[in-house]
Amino acid sequence: MINAMSVDVEDYFQVSAFEGVIDRKDWDILEHRVEKNTLSILDLFKRYKIKSTFFMLGWVAERYPNLIRRIIDEGHELASHGYNHTRVTQQSPDEFFKDIIKTKKLLEDMSGVEVKGYRAASYSIGKNNLWAIDKLSEAGYQYSSSIYPVKHDLYGMPGSPRFAYVHKSSPLLEIPISTIQHFGRSFPCGGGGFFRLYPYFYSKWTINSINKKFKQPVIFYFHPWEIDVNQPKVSNLSAKSKLRHYLNLDKMETRLVNLFSDFKWDRIDNIFLVNK
Repeated sequence: MINAMSVDVEDYFQVSAFEGVIDRKDWDILEHRVEKNTLSILDLFKRYKIKSTFFMLGWVAERYPNLIRRIIDEGHELASHGYNHTRVTQQSPDEFFKDIIKTKKLLEDMSGVEVKGYRAASYSIGKNNLWAIDKLSEAGYQYSSSIYPVKHDLYGMPGSPRFAYVHKSSPLLEIPISTIQHFGRSFPCGGGGFFRLYPYFYSKWTINSINKKFKQPVIFYFHPWEIDVNQPKVSNLSAKSKLRHYLNLDKMETRLVNLFSDFKWDRIDNIFLVNK
């Protein structure tokens, strides 16, 4: 079974949990670490012969065009993460459409390749804004990885399908981050903070379970800042946000290497769009 690897390319100060303490107008005066961290990830992928999908913020692409070039040159997929990590729940349909069109065109002009995929900031498409699916299809995207079928305080659409499906209202393919079911409820097992929270043997067990029991590929994601132990510490965070962001950063790279060795990985489009 070949699983899908993905990276959400954003800097440490751009995460949704920091919105209340870091203003977007200050982003350019903060220390930027996304270029260095993403290059380290590309080095890691090259060493272990991993191909991945990079969901890129337009804001990052404009400032670090060398990242776009290297992602393409080394055979990875370039996809959209929106322009500046604004959650869909904070946008009107018109604002959202302008954002996804702008970012798609920007990335395509910079890379010379078609951008087929989109991932919403903080998985912010759910039951109350499914109009976004029609907008993505209208903008020319072929797939979304934006609906997370879990219950979470910041995102999630419990009860939505756990595996890839075509939306009823459009031809858009939805590719959810992987989950495992316990006691009739879906729990995250596809990366991010949960990959840092759980011991590695649990993540390995969940991936094996999905591959063998359900015959489905796992969709895994992480961020460049998650391999950066020395990133600046943001003050005035809640205890919950502090825990989620900084927990086990020092273990992340080792766990990724184990993941690369224990399973096979490829970019999302190669797994899900090959017959489209």
